[in-house]
Amino acid sequence: MAINPAIVGKTGNIKFESPSNIALVKYWGKYGRQLPKNASISFTLQNAKSITSCKYEVLSKKQEEIQLDFRFEGKQNDAFANKISKFILSIEDIFPWVRQIKFDIQSENTFPHSTGIASSASAMSALSLCLCSIHEIVDSSLKDYYQKASFVSRLGSGSASRSIYPELALWGKHPEIKTSSNDYAIPYGDEVAEIFKTYHDDILIVSKSEKSVSSTAGHALMDSNPYAESRYKSANKNLLTLLQALKTGDLGNFIKIVEREALTLHAQMMCSDPSYILMEPNTLHMINLIRAYRKESSVPVCFTLDAGPNIHLLYPSEYSSKIEIFIQDQLLPLTENNSIIKDKVGQGPLKIED
Repeated sequence: MAINPAIVGKTGNIKFESPSNIALVKYWGKYGRQLPKNASISFTLQNAKSITSCKYEVLSKKQEEIQLDFRFEGKQNDAFANKISKFILSIEDIFPWVRQIKFDIQSENTFPHSTGIASSASAMSALSLCLCSIHEIVDSSLKDYYQKASFVSRLGSGSASRSIYPELALWGKHPEIKTSSNDYAIPYGDEVAEIFKTYHDDILIVSKSEKSVSSTAGHALMDSNPYAESRYKSANKNLLTLLQALKTGDLGNFIKIVEREALTLHAQMMCSDPSYILMEPNTLHMINLIRAYRKESSVPVCFTLDAGPNIHLLYPSEYSSKIEIFIQDQLLPLTENNSIIKDKVGQGPLKIED
């Protein structure tokens, strides 16, 4: 596609903030061009987000390489810049104008690195929203903006596809969910009881160290995992049970499925070849304390984990004061340097106008 000569030289700045998300039913294992082996669903977060500014200039002709100046939190970051450059070049079949644009991209996170929050989900979704906005300027034919942004986000980070929508999002084709797709996520906030929209996610930082195995490598190991196929079937079955619990406000089944999914994710890691363990001793200690507290108090609090050691503590807002005492007394001493990040279910990305 040739860019309209009338917009050569045009400049502008697109800026988005986009949140991370925490999966309730986990996506672990992929194929093809970043397609999931099973469907997943997540809470969209409110406070943990990336803020990305994308200045652009339309050039007179296509360049040999992507023209990109990238800064992360105000500093040059060659590793991130290379990743972003490769990503933008990889979607040239979708946005054929990318080598005729000069990009000046700056990004920052509201949360520290290596804290159990999926920074790739927030960063790639924010960037993809910026790119879709530029596409609207270069080629006004873009239809279904958010679906396209979810599609493009997925190519950078599978979980980023879910960060596009408020409250909850579902990604992955499921035979029982007609509108579901492997190509993009769909919004799911309208399908759930109101109590789930009040949920908090307090992230207890057991360790700030880099993971010993990256998520990309972990996904790849599922190809030879002897339990992979049964995992994909159980994930899709768990999803249906969870969706029913979300619809009816069944906190008991919600807790059961969410915790089962977290532990199954880590069980897959332990069964990989080579196997690996990302939980720490204090992770297990916290899990036991959470379950004991729930049994003793009847407070519907539960945990989930991403591919790391840090605990995501999930609970409805009405129990905040009780949970705060529990955190301070029993959980916080088990974190690294009393580290906790408080978050909650949020309203999705926001375009920031200068």
